[in-house]
Amino acid sequence: MRLSLFEFEDQPWCPPVLRNAITGYLRIVVAMTRQVRPVVPALVELLRRSGETSILDLCSGSGSIACEVGQSLALRGAPAPITLSDLFPDEARLERLASELPGVLRVHPAPLDATRVPPAMPGLRTMFNAFHHFDPPAAREILRDAATAGRPIAIVEFVERTPLTLLGVLVTPLLMLVVAPWLRPLRWQALLLTYVIPIVPLVVFWDGLVSWLRVYSVRELGALASEVVVPGYSWSAGRWRVGPVRVTYLLGYPA
Repeated sequence: MRLSLFEFEDQPWCPPVLRNAITGYLRIVVAMTRQVRPVVPALVELLRRSGETSILDLCSGSGSIACEVGQSLALRGAPAPITLSDLFPDEARLERLASELPGVLRVHPAPLDATRVPPAMPGLRTMFNAFHHFDPPAAREILRDAATAGRPIAIVEFVERTPLTLLGVLVTPLLMLVVAPWLRPLRWQALLLTYVIPIVPLVVFWDGLVSWLRVYSVRELGALASEVVVPGYSWSAGRWRVGPVRVTYLLGYPA
């Protein structure tokens, strides 16, 4: 059963050093496990079906997962510029990332609420590892907002409530000690709060455990989508397997 608890990353007061450590750790884990591999073909198909030529990434966080997706799309010969957005954007980080990949990434110039995206904003809407942060009413509003605007949307979670994933969460503090030197941008404060005062490993562990408890199952994703009925709009929920890891998804698109 899904439980909704407190996550540090959700709080506006969360210090950037902690927020960056959380998102940076997730970026490294997702990249190491190659979990975006099955996502790209699905996005290509959604772009083809809908006629959209760009992607609007919601709740981008550090932007690293969207960066990996954008590069993979380009390598497949299906480039689609990705606009990074967030309600609490790390503007310096996102702008730096976009400057390293011109034509692949760009940054929305203001905070963007995923539940109230201007209907005129073009693009396939994506949300990577962020949907579980929203309670059911807000989650339904995100889906309804996309459906009523006639925009396709792809919700992807790289965590699933399984014993294997829980095992990965339990060893997070040890893994954090290993990957901390590879966090980007690397700041001395993050190293201090990792190796001297181990606040970062504990915060990353707590947020990982709560994410595991909060993440929607495939059945729950389908139930949320079934409550958003818009004529001519369809939903598909399921999971992809990447080795021992399973990635859950909810895809919405105008028929």
